[in-house]
Amino acid sequence: MFSLNGTSFTNNSLSGVSRCLNQSSRRVSAPMVVVAAVNSNGKPGDGSVSVLVENALTESPAPVEMEVKSTVTGGVQDVYGEDSATEDQSITPWTLSVASGFSLLRNPHYNKGLAFSERERDTHYLRGLLPPVVISHDLQVKKMMNSIRKYDVPLQRYMAMMDLQEMNERLFYKLLIDNVEELLPIVYTPTVGEACQKYGSIFRRPQGLFISLKEKGKIHEVLKNWPEKKIQVIVVTDGERILGLGDLGCQGMGIPVGKLSLYTALGGIRPSACLPVTIDVGTNNENLLNDEFYIGLRQRRATGQEYSELLDEFMYAVKQNYGEKVLIQFEDFANHNAFDLLAKYGTSHLVFNDDIQGTASVVLAGLMAALNLVGGSLSEHTFLFLGAGEAGTGIAELIALEMSKQTGIPLEETRKKIWMVDSKGLIVKSRMEMLQHFKRPWAHDHEPVQELVNAVKSIKPTVLIGSSGAGRTFTKEVVQAMATFNEKPIIFALSNPTSQSECTAEEAYSWSEGRAIFASGSPFAPVEYNGKVYASGQANNAYIFPGFGLGLIISGAIRVHDDMLLVASEALAEQVSQENFEKGLIYPPFSNIRKISAHIAAKVAAKAYELGLATRLPQPKDLVAYAESCMYSPAYRSYR
Repeated sequence: MFSLNGTSFTNNSLSGVSRCLNQSSRRVSAPMVVVAAVNSNGKPGDGSVSVLVENALTESPAPVEMEVKSTVTGGVQDVYGEDSATEDQSITPWTLSVASGFSLLRNPHYNKGLAFSERERDTHYLRGLLPPVVISHDLQVKKMMNSIRKYDVPLQRYMAMMDLQEMNERLFYKLLIDNVEELLPIVYTPTVGEACQKYGSIFRRPQGLFISLKEKGKIHEVLKNWPEKKIQVIVVTDGERILGLGDLGCQGMGIPVGKLSLYTALGGIRPSACLPVTIDVGTNNENLLNDEFYIGLRQRRATGQEYSELLDEFMYAVKQNYGEKVLIQFEDFANHNAFDLLAKYGTSHLVFNDDIQGTASVVLAGLMAALNLVGGSLSEHTFLFLGAGEAGTGIAELIALEMSKQTGIPLEETRKKIWMVDSKGLIVKSRMEMLQHFKRPWAHDHEPVQELVNAVKSIKPTVLIGSSGAGRTFTKEVVQAMATFNEKPIIFALSNPTSQSECTAEEAYSWSEGRAIFASGSPFAPVEYNGKVYASGQANNAYIFPGFGLGLIISGAIRVHDDMLLVASEALAEQVSQENFEKGLIYPPFSNIRKISAHIAAKVAAKAYELGLATRLPQPKDLVAYAESCMYSPAYRSYR
């Protein structure tokens, strides 16, 4: 038994195939076939070069005589009956992986396009299937960037990148790694938001697993349909709260796909170890339900026991298929499910919610870095949030934990430095009975306040953080109020995509007379104000989750602990240089993201070992070097 690109062939399967059949009879001998290098568990490995099985053995058997008759139309005989079959008859969809060139060029894991060498073109039957020129990997990147830049519409660039990923995986990741600052807004926020909105129209081929209510009771078997078996990271969404765009149902698949592209490009996780999943329980979005191009279940969202049972089945099927150490990242679940899922599975699975924990970690890192510009310690500042959902309360809790860690003050006391405004106004104790459980720790003694601007004037915060998903809510009056009692007001407008940002970079700088320390969730172009150029920071979760996940994987961690999030924040803040501070930046440039991710991974792994949650023993002496050595490289491999 041997493996052909992950497909097992036994005595009962097709044992040979003619590489070329013409109208006359001819001798056909078994051709060379491309076989992925197989490891001990029978699974192809990403980092191994292809292995060739040749028919040119010392004692080669006599070639098989095969008589092929011409059809009336001059084509090859209809051996399997596809041409003569009617619509109500079944045919067998035979697929073979042979080194006849064409299948190799169609395999995104091994395709190198015009970078195949002269020898590889001879060995793998590629002559005539490619133009004669041989170009380097770097020239391919240059050529692709030239093509992508010709598109004026970001969604067109997104689609071009997705097409490339399905055609040449290593070129896709090298392109993204080498041009991360330019392409990150294309493969992820803000462009991915529009891609999700139009996913039904632009859907071409599956990039992940769709698990719907139709698969209830069969999820274990459905997971086995995914071709890769050694999964290390799963990003899963139910599409109910995609960015700041609301319920997009099944079309939220763009989020797991985008996140996992970043896990590979920025965190070095092998592409074959990543699995995007969308749980489809319906949608309450009437526009989608009435859209003829919608690709999901056409029903209202399932809730209660039906929803819980499907998620339960999924979570335990994942552990049964992939083991204890697979990281499951929850993404864009609505508030009422996000907190419950994290609490429910946090003690039994390796789970991480990027909206709650990842956002919190990256924002805390930005605040710690900002202290270098405004002075004081974290506990000396007062925080006001607009938005008390999973992102806002997650950030607030991590800030309170860090203050407690630094000062030794009980968590209940450090929470009193943090205030929140939701859709009904300032969260105060008089509203306690009506509050959701995750808002109650932030209800303090204060008279009710309805408007954000009045809350700002009353609380006088030094830090204003927006996580509301409501665009342009940091009005001129709000920003000017912040600037009246702060020399350098810290303003974070975190909601995504750009259209939902609480204010723009230009508004923050101009309304504060150039004094604001500003960061946003989606990127903004540099702003010129009074002859000075301001480059705003981006509090992008991509700074944290790729390195965080890598740290969990290299340590073999079995659970996520809050202390891991704190050290990830500290590690990111340490990467901001004095040169960055002089430019007003509180986050390092993305051009160094893989080094940053390795640094974060090392700190997270070290904490896992310290807490006794690591299983990969013994602990490497130099965790940074070890993390870097484990990172996936998109460089082409030579094929024998």
